[in-house]
Amino acid sequence: MKITRRAALKALAGSAALAALPRGRTSEAAPPTPASASTGSFRHSACRWCYEKIALDDLAREGKRVGLESVELLDPDGWPVVQKHGLTCAMANGVTRIPEGLNRVEHHAIMVPGMIDRIKACANAGLPNVICFSGNRGGMDDELGLANCAVALRQIVGEAERSRVTVCMELLNSKVNHKDYMCDHTAWGVELVKRVGSDRFKLLYDIYHMQIMEGDVVSTIRENHPYIAHYHTGGVPGRHEIDATQELNYAAIARAIKETGHRGFVAQEFIPLRDPFTSLAEALAICTV
Repeated sequence: MKITRRAALKALAGSAALAALPRGRTSEAAPPTPASASTGSFRHSACRWCYEKIALDDLAREGKRVGLESVELLDPDGWPVVQKHGLTCAMANGVTRIPEGLNRVEHHAIMVPGMIDRIKACANAGLPNVICFSGNRGGMDDELGLANCAVALRQIVGEAERSRVTVCMELLNSKVNHKDYMCDHTAWGVELVKRVGSDRFKLLYDIYHMQIMEGDVVSTIRENHPYIAHYHTGGVPGRHEIDATQELNYAAIARAIKETGHRGFVAQEFIPLRDPFTSLAEALAICTV
């Protein structure tokens, strides 16, 4: 399939986002009891961009039926749509973009106040997390990128602390999907969290991306879970279903996440090759531990 994360996020945010900051199917079946309510485990979400051909209203309705508590990576206009169905947006879109993020000082004048405004909007809507990105290297040294990101984030986290919203920088692979992206290793992200020094800035650990970059997923999660607030899934290789067609044992990974005490969200971020809601229901079953 030709859909990419970068293309989808660009379509959602658009180049105007930096200049103009803020601003189906049906079923009669009753929704199941969420796994978090019955097992004391983490909660289930799904990423909007993987289902872009399905109307958001239909995705929320059918997603709730199969066990979702959230549809995420939404701009503010999408939040009321999912909330109407009793869902939340567990990870709201911020105002940074994958190739253009906080690692460049010239972006701070727009991105820092933009992120602060987005944090306030999340708080007003009762949303827990908002995403941000490092940006691409573009020849920049990783140490300078760390320093620049820390400068920006220290200006942002005060509002995040007041609003009780967690800012999460996503770890992405720079090998297959996002060439030259800076926050592409767990160690770099963990160091950034330490430098910022706030409980309201943590990492979004994307299992798909970090399997490609590092492997050793379970050990990495166990060793670094205090620095992680949110998780994304995806089959490797190909970013499709997380079933037996791919190389990771997601049931084991889900158990490891639960054992860390994580009670936030784990979001499915795979592009289904089969009926999307069948695949989504199967993925939730695999991750219900």
